[in-house]
Amino acid sequence: MSPTILVTGGAGFIGSHTCVALAAAGYAPLVLDNFCNSDVRVFERLARIIGSAPRFVEGDVRDRALLDRLFAEQPIAGVIHFAGLKSVGESVSDPLAYYDNNVHGSLVLAAAMEAASVHTLIFSSSATVYGATDRLPIGEGEALQPTNPYGHSKQMVEQALADLQRSDPRWRITLLRYFNPVGAHESGLIGEHPHGKPNNLMPYVSQVAVGLRDKLAVHGGDYPTPDGTGVRDYVHVMDLAEGHVAALRHAERQAGLATLNLGTGRGTSVLEVVKAFERASGRSIAYEIGPRRTGDVPSNWADPALAQATLGWRAQRGIDQMCADSWRWQQANPRGYES
Repeated sequence: MSPTILVTGGAGFIGSHTCVALAAAGYAPLVLDNFCNSDVRVFERLARIIGSAPRFVEGDVRDRALLDRLFAEQPIAGVIHFAGLKSVGESVSDPLAYYDNNVHGSLVLAAAMEAASVHTLIFSSSATVYGATDRLPIGEGEALQPTNPYGHSKQMVEQALADLQRSDPRWRITLLRYFNPVGAHESGLIGEHPHGKPNNLMPYVSQVAVGLRDKLAVHGGDYPTPDGTGVRDYVHVMDLAEGHVAALRHAERQAGLATLNLGTGRGTSVLEVVKAFERASGRSIAYEIGPRRTGDVPSNWADPALAQATLGWRAQRGIDQMCADSWRWQQANPRGYES
């Protein structure tokens, strides 16, 4: 029997790709998702990639009665927790929703796990917890100073889980702080499907390339970077997915708390992404450079050495493959799963 892993938010961008990686590694993903920022049609695509669709339950991670039933009825060996809201701008305008969903939801999940004696948890955190630091590359020991409610919600959950592990050494918890997830599965069957206007660079560039949007708005062209545009650490979503599997295997071997960055350790500017996407798509990407966006930092990239030492994990896919896979997905699915 393949070990059953509960994947909360498993129909979303990173969650769905992690289901692929889990199945390839011999696990049986069981998805819990309320589909507030995902699409149930992803399971048809996953069936074509994996060979059979992962089992899924529609529901909310804050529903304790539902969680108790799942843990009672299914032989769940561990949990990968993605379920949460993730828009920085939305978190500023509606902070209570972010604290309720991201923080309260995580606490309800941990309590249900405790009651069911399931103590293996991989938590989807974010490099947003570091805030606006000038020290590069960013290591896990950097001070946490998030600048928005989304980042605060991730830091709060990290702190709660760290306190939980200290209170009970049976817990095996890994906090994964990842940088800028992009790309898609190489099949082109699953990828990023933002609802409404994209908040992130790669899906926006993709939509310009496929003709859904006229041009890319570049926020700032006068940063102290090689071409004046912001530099970020973009990491392929399948590298991230495989990082979660590596974290799960590590947690199975060793109790305790691990906090790890998942990134490439290399920075790529906005205009470098644009040029790479032009190479991948064979299309010109129109863009316009405007003023800086409040809260953005010039450069941001990870020090991923601890993840490599702890998990034996390292990002394998470069920016050209990230763009090629994003374009394959976008071209085949110009309107996401609605296509």
